[in-house]
Amino acid sequence: MWFLWFMFFSDLLIPTLMAGSGRMMYRHPPKSINGLVGYRTARSMKNPDTWKFAQDYCGRLWWKIGWRMAVPSVLIHLPLYGRSEELVGVVGGILCMVQCAVLIGCIFPTERALKRNFTEDGERKV
Repeated sequence: MWFLWFMFFSDLLIPTLMAGSGRMMYRHPPKSINGLVGYRTARSMKNPDTWKFAQDYCGRLWWKIGWRMAVPSVLIHLPLYGRSEELVGVVGGILCMVQCAVLIGCIFPTERALKRNFTEDGERKV
C-alpha cells in the first residue's frame, strides 16, 4: 500500500513542478541571461528581448500543461488502489515517462514561437 502512495506522489511531482516553475518563469523571470536558470536555448539567449519572450512563453505553457497533466495523473492512479505493486510500478513508470516527454516536448512550440517572432539575429519581426 505504501508503494501506491509513493508512486502517486512521485507521479504528481512533474506536473506540480511544471506548474510552479512555469508560474515563476512568467511572473518572475531571471533578470539576466544565464546558463543555469530559465528556458535556455541558443535562440532564447540571443538578447534580452528573446530571453524575456522565451521565459514568458514557456512559463505560461508549463503553467497550463502542468495543471492539465495533474488531473489525468490522479485519475490514472484511482483504479490501481488494491492492485499489485508490480502493476502500480509499471503504470506509474509509464506515466512518469509520458510526463517527461511532455515536459521536454514544450521545447518545440516555444522554439516555433521564437522563430515566428524573431529573426535569426534575434531582432523582433514586424
